Amino acid sequence: MKVIKDSVHDYIEVSGVARDLLDTPALQRLRHVSQLGTAGFVYPSANHTRFEHSLGVYHLASEALEGLGIEGRRAERVRAAALCHDVGHGPYSHCLEGLIHDRTGKYHDDVADLLGEGAIAQSLAANDLDSGEVAALVRGEGRLGQLVSGELDVDRTDYLVRDAHHTGVPYGTIDHGRLTRELRYENGELVLGEGNVQTAESLLLARALMNPTVYNHHVTRISKTLLQRAGERLLETTDTDGWDLRRMDDHDLLCALRTNEATSEHARRLSFRDLYKRAIWAEIRDVPDDLLDAGHETLRDAESAIAAAADVEDERVLLDVPERPRLTESSTRVVVGGEIRPLREHSTLVGALERVQYEQWRLGVYAPADATERVGRAAVRELGLDIDGALVSDARPGINATLSEFEDD
Repeated sequence: MKVIKDSVHDYIEVSGVARDLLDTPALQRLRHVSQLGTAGFVYPSANHTRFEHSLGVYHLASEALEGLGIEGRRAERVRAAALCHDVGHGPYSHCLEGLIHDRTGKYHDDVADLLGEGAIAQSLAANDLDSGEVAALVRGEGRLGQLVSGELDVDRTDYLVRDAHHTGVPYGTIDHGRLTRELRYENGELVLGEGNVQTAESLLLARALMNPTVYNHHVTRISKTLLQRAGERLLETTDTDGWDLRRMDDHDLLCALRTNEATSEHARRLSFRDLYKRAIWAEIRDVPDDLLDAGHETLRDAESAIAAAADVEDERVLLDVPERPRLTESSTRVVVGGEIRPLREHSTLVGALERVQYEQWRLGVYAPADATERVGRAAVRELGLDIDGALVSDARPGINATLSEFEDD
C-alpha cells in the first residue's frame, strides 16, 4: 500500500491494481497536463493537474464501492477505471479535445487503445483485469460504469471540489462524503437515497456557479480560443498530426508552438499573457439560430468575413461560439417517497438554474486591443447580431451586449 497526501482528501491509500498503475508513463504524463486548461490565466493558483485529480477520483470511487458493498475483481476494475479515466486527455485538458477528435475520432474517454498496450496493459493483466472491460467503465458503460461517468459520477464530484479549492472561489462546496455514502442502485440505476434532494442540488448549484466564474470566464475563453487556433495552425504547417497532439503534455505543446514560425506569435501571447480582448460579448437571444449550430468551417469563414470587413488580417479575429447551454446534472436520479425521480421533477431550483445557464451564455469575438472597436462593429454586421448596446470597454473599446460581472483583464 502507498499513502499519498492530497490537498483535498487528506490521505489517499493506494493499493492493489492502482498501486501498479500509478507509476506507468501514461499516468505520470498527467502530472504535466493542467486540470483547468487556460483558467490559470485568471486564477494563478489553479495549477493543479490531471494526475492529482485522477487520484481524487480513485479515492472517491473506493469510498463509493465500500458504501455499496462491492468487492473483489469488480471493485478493482472500477478502481482501475477511476485512476485511468483521464489518460486520453491531450494538452491543456478539454481545450483541444474538439481538434483532437476531428483528427483522430477520439474523445478523451475513448481510451481502449491506450489501456490495451504498454505498461498499463501489463499492469492490468498482472492483476487479472481485462483492459477492454476497464475502458468500457471509463466510457460509463454498464451498471458500474455510472460510478465513473454519469450524472452522479465521482469524476464530477472531485473536479468541482478540487477546482474550487485551487482557484479559491467559494462555489464548489459539496458534501462529497455524503454523496458517496448515499449512492444506491435501484433497478440498475445509480441514484441518491431517500432524503438527499438537497445533496443532489448542491452538486448542480456548484456546477452552475463555477461555469461563469471559472470554466467560462471570458479570459479563460479568450485564451482557450487562442490556443485552439494555435493548435490548428500547428497541425496545418508541420508534420505533427492529431495522434501526436493527443499524446503531448502542456509543455510539449508550448515548445512545439514556440519553435514553429507559423505559431510562434500565438506562443508568445500565451507565454506572456498578452491576450486578445473582447470585441463582442453577445447574449444567446441576440445570436441567429444558424450561427448557434454552425460547423467549424462556417465559423472560420465568418472570421475571415469579419476580418475583411474590419480591414484587419484574418489571424486578428477569433470567433468563439460555445455549445448551447445545458445542465446535465438536472437528470440526476434521487429517491423521493420511495420512487426514483429525476431531480428536475422534484426541485424548483433546477428550473431556475437552467434559466441562469441560458442567461449566462455568451458568444465572443476577440481581437487585439488596438482592433476591438473595428472588429466589433464588423462582427455585428457580418454575423447578423441583434445588439442595441452602446460602445463599452473591456478595458479597451469594444461592443458588448451585456457586460459580465467580471471585468478584469
